[in-house]
Amino acid sequence: MEVVNLRSDTQTRPTAGMRRAMAAAEVGDEQRFLDPTVNALQERVAELLGHEAALFLPTGTMCNGIGYRLHVRPGGDEVILHERAHPIIAESGGPAALSGAMLRPLQAEGGIFDAAQVEAALRDPLDRHQPRSRLVSVEQTTNMGGGRVWPLETIASVLDKAREHGLRTHLDGARLLNAVVAAGVSASDYASRFDTAWIDFTKGLGAPVGAALAGSRELIDEAWRYKQMWGGAMRQSGIVAAAGIYALDHNVERLAEDHENARLLADGLAGVEGLTIDPEMVETNIVIFEVEDAPALEAALLERGIDIGAAGRRLMRAVTHFDVDRSGVERALAAMPEAVARIGRVTAAR
Repeated sequence: MEVVNLRSDTQTRPTAGMRRAMAAAEVGDEQRFLDPTVNALQERVAELLGHEAALFLPTGTMCNGIGYRLHVRPGGDEVILHERAHPIIAESGGPAALSGAMLRPLQAEGGIFDAAQVEAALRDPLDRHQPRSRLVSVEQTTNMGGGRVWPLETIASVLDKAREHGLRTHLDGARLLNAVVAAGVSASDYASRFDTAWIDFTKGLGAPVGAALAGSRELIDEAWRYKQMWGGAMRQSGIVAAAGIYALDHNVERLAEDHENARLLADGLAGVEGLTIDPEMVETNIVIFEVEDAPALEAALLERGIDIGAAGRRLMRAVTHFDVDRSGVERALAAMPEAVARIGRVTAAR
């Protein structure tokens, strides 16, 4: 039985067209700036995000890590971000271990905090007992916030507050292009005012490897040093950079299909007894819902050929992408009532 894989949009596999582009890529030594495909991708991302330069990196986690290290002075500098942002929940403590950053988590509905919360989180710069507030980090779209899109005006107010207090700013744009497609706002409008920003090619864009960090030329020159230091430097990496270029050419507008499928999934889940979800909160391709025993539901669904991951004791996270079409979503919905009923029967029997 073919599995409907809704665990993450990282589960996408390169299409035949993407594989052909990778096989045909012109390559060279990227560390000597001789890989024309890498160079072309970096120039394109810099223009897309409204920055001077960009750097191709193996992963989005490295984009966050290097981005933080560019702004944070190890030894007490603090990053203000949402409590369930990726650097806190999914980077193995890297911000502390590699970037030397303390983290100041904020609570906010849907992962979107505001300027007033930033101001309230600021440390007293004259108090030597406290860490230094140094960086504000925004995640667009919000991952565990349910794929919510930060409104442009909210971003602007948060950036204004950060600038008012001399803080740097960083945009975790792992799913930035989902926000672009959902809201009709350009990537540069979202990203250009941040000191650093990045996009990922391995989420809904379907590439097997890679992300790109953008910023000023001075910051990106320094980011090259950390890419080397942290083992991210590659050689003839145009083969994988070609997948990023193909993704930008072919897979951006079709993200709208993923959003439609996510809403179809959310609307269907709302009718399943034993689940809790508000479909109106689903804005892009991430669907988060509640159930009494999420790990048990994950196991019951997998037995029925549906792969949706538990994101905690009661939370489930389903993510749509181009490897799952409308019929796959319908299969997931068809399997859900019996899977939920089964865990209910098991719970009652205990």
